[in-house]
Amino acid sequence: MTTFTIRTTRRDEMVDITRKVAEVVGRAGLANGACVVFVPHTTAGVTINEHADPAVARDILTALDGMVPWDGPYVHDEGNSAAHVKATLTGSSVTALVEDGRLSLGTWQGVFLCEYDGPRTREVWVSCMPAP
Repeated sequence: MTTFTIRTTRRDEMVDITRKVAEVVGRAGLANGACVVFVPHTTAGVTINEHADPAVARDILTALDGMVPWDGPYVHDEGNSAAHVKATLTGSSVTALVEDGRLSLGTWQGVFLCEYDGPRTREVWVSCMPAP
């Protein structure tokens, strides 16, 4: 497993980590298999979505804010329940295929760290597994 950190700058943001994940895959020396990207946080997530147009990430964050408002009727004492709910909706891991030693994504796809309670320093764990 390889770990790297990302420093977020806003309360809600989607940080494109595709290049860093692809670098990990390249260094793994794996011909074919799968790559799991995991974030060990309860107020952040990870997703695969369009990275060609930054408006898509903004639209996703706007939609999540509409579904899960920051000032909802929550009972969690820390005041960041919305971040926990959003992280649950996004999920804490994604899996992508590795082909010919390279991260295999669709033409417009990228891997994003989804920050919901920043700014913070977040860890990203990447594990590459060979195909059987």
